[in-house]
Amino acid sequence: MTAPHKSAALPLTLAYAALIVYASLYPFADWRDQGLAPWSYLSAPWPRYWTGFDLGINVAGYVPFGFLAALAVLRTQSGAGVFQAVLRATLAGAAIAFAMETLQSYLPMRIPSNLDLGLNALGALIGAVMAAALERLGVVAHWGRARTQWFVDDARYGLVLLALWPVALLFPAAVPFGLGQVFERLENAIAEWLADTPFLDWMPLREFELQPLVPGIELLCVMLGALVPFLLGFMVTRSVPRRAMLLAALLCAGLAGSALSAALSWGPGHAWAWFSLPVQVGTVAAVVFGALLLAAPRRLCAALLLIALVLQLSLLNQAPESAYFAQTLATWEQGRFIRFHGLVQWLGWLWPFATLGYVLVALSRRRRQT
Repeated sequence: MTAPHKSAALPLTLAYAALIVYASLYPFADWRDQGLAPWSYLSAPWPRYWTGFDLGINVAGYVPFGFLAALAVLRTQSGAGVFQAVLRATLAGAAIAFAMETLQSYLPMRIPSNLDLGLNALGALIGAVMAAALERLGVVAHWGRARTQWFVDDARYGLVLLALWPVALLFPAAVPFGLGQVFERLENAIAEWLADTPFLDWMPLREFELQPLVPGIELLCVMLGALVPFLLGFMVTRSVPRRAMLLAALLCAGLAGSALSAALSWGPGHAWAWFSLPVQVGTVAAVVFGALLLAAPRRLCAALLLIALVLQLSLLNQAPESAYFAQTLATWEQGRFIRFHGLVQWLGWLWPFATLGYVLVALSRRRRQT
């Protein structure tokens, strides 16, 4: 079995907790004391108006946290039993939910609710019980043995990034698999922060407006965007046959995530509207290059991943957001996807940069070892 301290469950738990915080406190604006004790919602009557969707999302949103937290206890605390894991995970979920509801008392746009708190704690309990059931059935131990056979010893952060990649694709992207397009938004955000200050004049001015990507460059971005997770998977996978199976699994996950994103944005009838000819060719090219690199050494995969990632980020961030794309984002950020938006927006923006940091650290570590 893998060493307990190398489990990916703990990093995933912390990452999901951070996403809960963001989703619960978004948009982080207009904080104020509303003249009530922040915990007064605990003794308030239950909300008069609610929907089945509200109830379901409050439970479902904490199920993954409870599941991951219980797994983290089981995998990192030697001797911890399933009851202890369920108890700790449920208490952790309830504590986070209590903190989020209490802080929402200072946000006029959010309404703290004792019902939401109870549903969040119930979701954490359900997730923890699911993890405990899998432990009782031997699934957790089986996964530990399978991970040892499939992946290298220091694979946990790479596996976390691979698990988050399909989720990051749910955030609408101007180019399929084109995560990390942040330049224009970052530029606008900095300009807003520096407004009415002398530091605004320090910002460099662009001589030319950003130009849309031509189909050939779009094809290249799609290919690189799909190739990056393939190479990341090759870095942490032990054998060529397992790399081939992982490539196929990542391809299916990437296509499914992109299709689901389109379905959520434009409706189920448009789930595959993004799969145009340049996207098809770019995806096939990524699979071909991935197949050619199945037997490549891990260090070579890491070097090629760096090149592919830097090139894609450079191309994507030289292109503007189209008006149609911006309208799609507005639907997510202000409409019915506002809560879900908080869980995937930062993944879509930061996943490539987190991967870049991971690969640089991995390369430097191997250089010191050689």
